[in-house]
Amino acid sequence: MALRAFTLSHLYEKHVASKERGRSGIHCVECYDRNVYIGTKDASVQHLVLTGSTKGDQSLGSSKLREGRIRKLGSSNPIAQLRTVPLFNHLLVLWDRSISALNMFSLEPVSALKKIQHVSLFEVCDSSAQAGSVEMVTSSSRRKLIRIYVVGVDRWEVVKEVLMQQDPVALAAEGSSLCLATSDRYLLCDTQSGGTGELFRHNHNRQHVVVTSVGPGEFLLNGPEYLGMFVMKTGICQRPPLQWPQEVLAARVCFPYILTLQPQMLSVYSMFDQQCKQTVSLSEAKGLLSTSDGALVFTERDIFSLSMVPFREQIQALVGHERFDEALVLLEGVQSHRPLDSHKELQKVITCLAGFAHFYQEGFSDARDLFITGELDPREIIRLYPDIQLCLAEDFQSRLDQGNKSRDLQVLWQEDRNTFHHYLKFLGDLLRAVRGTEQGLGCSKEVDSALLRLYVILEDTENLQQLVASPNGCSLDHCVPVLEQNNRLFALGSLYNSHGMETKAIETWMQITEDLHRDPACSDVYGHIVKTLSELKSRDIVWAFADWTLQQNQETGVQIFTKRPPDERFQTKDVLALLDKYPLALLLYLEFLIDDLNNEEESYHNRLALAYVTRALRQEEETEADVRVTRGKLQQLLWESKSYNVSILYESVKSTTLHTEQAILLGRSGEHLQALQTLVYLEKDLQAAEVYCFKAARGQDLKFKEVLLLALLRIYLSSQDLISAAVDLLNGHPQVFPAETVIQLLPETWSVQLVSAFLVRSYRQRFHQRQMARLQKALAQAELLRNKVVWIQASKTMFRVQKEQKCRVCQRRLAEPQFSCNLQGDLIHISCTGCSA
Repeated sequence: MALRAFTLSHLYEKHVASKERGRSGIHCVECYDRNVYIGTKDASVQHLVLTGSTKGDQSLGSSKLREGRIRKLGSSNPIAQLRTVPLFNHLLVLWDRSISALNMFSLEPVSALKKIQHVSLFEVCDSSAQAGSVEMVTSSSRRKLIRIYVVGVDRWEVVKEVLMQQDPVALAAEGSSLCLATSDRYLLCDTQSGGTGELFRHNHNRQHVVVTSVGPGEFLLNGPEYLGMFVMKTGICQRPPLQWPQEVLAARVCFPYILTLQPQMLSVYSMFDQQCKQTVSLSEAKGLLSTSDGALVFTERDIFSLSMVPFREQIQALVGHERFDEALVLLEGVQSHRPLDSHKELQKVITCLAGFAHFYQEGFSDARDLFITGELDPREIIRLYPDIQLCLAEDFQSRLDQGNKSRDLQVLWQEDRNTFHHYLKFLGDLLRAVRGTEQGLGCSKEVDSALLRLYVILEDTENLQQLVASPNGCSLDHCVPVLEQNNRLFALGSLYNSHGMETKAIETWMQITEDLHRDPACSDVYGHIVKTLSELKSRDIVWAFADWTLQQNQETGVQIFTKRPPDERFQTKDVLALLDKYPLALLLYLEFLIDDLNNEEESYHNRLALAYVTRALRQEEETEADVRVTRGKLQQLLWESKSYNVSILYESVKSTTLHTEQAILLGRSGEHLQALQTLVYLEKDLQAAEVYCFKAARGQDLKFKEVLLLALLRIYLSSQDLISAAVDLLNGHPQVFPAETVIQLLPETWSVQLVSAFLVRSYRQRFHQRQMARLQKALAQAELLRNKVVWIQASKTMFRVQKEQKCRVCQRRLAEPQFSCNLQGDLIHISCTGCSA
């Protein structure tokens, strides 16, 4: 396998006489720091000391075991278990179903601690160490129960007993949580509450039952179907199970790996991806023990050390075999437990290498994410693409060795354009993602230039225009020739504009407008030029192109003046001087001044009205609809504006056919009768005459409207041809005309029937008005009465007026019977109330 997580070395060989070989072999092992303890089959406990092979080298892999003291506990029965209690320098020994305590160094019995009888197995809770004591859990060999002991330097005592339904065959402790295995099931037990719960059943014999602690509150069990099950103390599984061999004798955790022991082999599994990473051949192995930097494996005669290879070496080995994803998983997993120096830099390098692996396998989504996470210099990718790599500076030197890449994009570009197209799209996605970020800001010129070339190759007009129209770092030396060669003049103009070269930008766009070149990228290049000019702060450039713009289209071209920001507008007199040659543009600009800016300058109003007159009279050049619109604007201006010179405008229209406009101007001069006659006799528009009366009376009282309508009525009555118009006028506005005045004006020849409708409606209206007036008077009187009641109620307060009482304001005597009182209760003359305020 590519990964070698552990190295195996021989630590110790027990020399046994040939006749005692079957009776005095190693049965169990315990280790703490540099001390190793072995329990033999013939009831002996031996202390071994690790010695470094070189000065200062304390790892197990470079050490040997030196034999120390030995203590014989009996003549038969093997040592079942050994556990150290470093807090008190105790070595606890389970032999002959009894637990005894020895000194860790002299192996002398601790006399203060008497043997605990009838124990089948036990475990020390390392994580339960408190001030002066630790906990120990034992399983009784005579009764189905477990006992929790508090162990001190010179005492141990039972603090709790928990009854069991079956005898435990294996157990592991983590704080107050116990995980136990019986002959057919696994159980969880809380030592504080005494509660137990079943996890799941198994069908393993006693030899293959595995219960070991993984970490705080977590256990590893040999589950059904040969699965290594991770179980939390809450009974749930937070990690996927391991698929391990059938004959697992023991399992231990050596973060981040799980070691499993079989009779002829040891397997190493990763806790991160649950895959087997390494196997080690071992003959007749009996047991496995975790240490601080690896593990110990023992047979009946030998002890072997499994020393973990430094994580950096493991990661480098995976990278060397291009197993980048595994290297990343390992790096991230160990960082939280054992931080590595320069972790971030190592992570970036591996992440980028993993990205290249996906890149060459067309796993573009994963490659993009890995390149961004690894903060890859975008130029490292740009340089792989033929043609696009021309954007890179000549002095750029790649820091990555990609000599082992699986495919050459230069060859792919020539042989498989379809696949190469996918690589191009990936490049665009990556560069867009890093553009504007810290990753891309260091080489923004190369990134933007590469994007421009890429969009041209892909014919991506939308993204190309978006790039060149916004602030960008494109190199003009590289990008201008590309756009010119591919006839992308609109984009070229936008590029010039974004780089502050407005004159060149507009000149480039003008070539498209004048049909010197064609660029389908923009359907309205002229409109874009106008918009650009309207936004430019450089006035000299605007004036330089103003004539050309207006010559193309006056209606659109004038927007370079009317669409400018308020603080960027030009002097009005300068604009008007230029627009004298362009009548339509002049008219539109004057409308902008008056309608949008509410300018009250008389000369502007006069010029706009005269421009309307001139345009309305050019009937041969204007359609009937255009003339109608122009006259409508002129009439609206004449009605609403108060800033024009009436006499000047009247002189311009009095000899024309613009009779409605003449009438409005006459009305503005106070000649309402002449205005009405003009509308009736010259314009021959009776409806316009009636509308005139109401518009002219706008803002005036009802009497003025009555006068105007009576004048119109007299005009109608003066002509026999307008009799019907007079009747319609009376019937249409009976509420305005006073009936008594109208009757005096009507010819004697008119019948009552002809004006009956008017008379009835007029008198009804008058009657309604009188009734409404009475009602309003009654309401006003009621309101007055209510106010008087309130006033009377408020004035019931009595005041004592002394003979010599003086006014608070003027200090003269109160001689009158009427007086006032201020808010402070002082009496004052009524005439002095204003002074007091």
